[in-house]
Amino acid sequence: MADEGKQDTQGAGMFENRLRKNAKRLRKWARAQGLTAFRVYDRDIPEYSYAVDLYGDHAHVVEFPRRKAHAKGANADADRAEVLAAVTAVLGVPPERTSVKTHTPQPWGRSQYGRVGEGSERLVVEEQGLKFWVNLGDYLDTGLFMDHRNTRARVRSEAKGKHFLNLFAYTGAFTVYAAAGGAAGSVSVDLSNTYLDWAEDNLVLNGLADPRHVLIRADAKAWLEDQAKHGEEQYELIVCDPPSFSTSKKMSGTFDVQRDHVRMLEHLRALMAPGGVLYFSTNFLGFELKDTATRGMAQVEEITPRSIPEDFHRKEIHRCWRMVAPSR
Repeated sequence: MADEGKQDTQGAGMFENRLRKNAKRLRKWARAQGLTAFRVYDRDIPEYSYAVDLYGDHAHVVEFPRRKAHAKGANADADRAEVLAAVTAVLGVPPERTSVKTHTPQPWGRSQYGRVGEGSERLVVEEQGLKFWVNLGDYLDTGLFMDHRNTRARVRSEAKGKHFLNLFAYTGAFTVYAAAGGAAGSVSVDLSNTYLDWAEDNLVLNGLADPRHVLIRADAKAWLEDQAKHGEEQYELIVCDPPSFSTSKKMSGTFDVQRDHVRMLEHLRALMAPGGVLYFSTNFLGFELKDTATRGMAQVEEITPRSIPEDFHRKEIHRCWRMVAPSR
């Protein structure tokens, strides 16, 4: 028993030391990058399976339960208490400004952003010269997928004068980047009024709200199929970052990224202007891109390694491709 106590103390010290080392390096890096929201600990140590993010002067802690942790019973609670104490001591964030959640594995990866709390106050964070509303308490996801920060920067750099489509738009972070990059116009499609309102708030926050940036509430899969058949609009720049699996009373049927991606990319290809660029991403790590899915594309490049930011220690968070339509 004494040996177990000694090991627990050493483990807690190991976590605190790693958090301190990471924070010292990443806070300096984040300032240089213009970030007030970034990850400081990403399940670095197997015994401490947590993600710790800073959002301004708040902390967001997500536990990823392991079978061994469940087997330890009460020790798992002790580990959690030690982690939270280290977050307070090292990062200087008191418990009342720390949101703690447990990630429950879903059959197909990222959950449907379901509500887990009520009435949490929203915060504004900064990212590479832009601002975004986040909500740390009400949902497992906060409203800003930080793992797509690099791809958002790519979109901003390529958006000038282009018509931009953001499919499965969530809270519109890609749309904000495209608008900031000088997009001629944009269309953002999502099934949730909550997230479309959030996207509008993000555009307003950055002084980018404009009739040229259109927000459409629709089942993205059905909307895309209809546009591919009957729409006349073409886009020089597209982002498609669908959930791994989706079902809703508002949808006709279900969406499964592995099952449906061939047809979806076929429809997206029909909406691409000559020489147009599509960024396609999925967080379903078992995903296999079918050869038939990229038929008709002039270039297909997986950019996953470059798309994952430096503050993410674990690189198995998403996969991302850049696809280019033929010039003619």
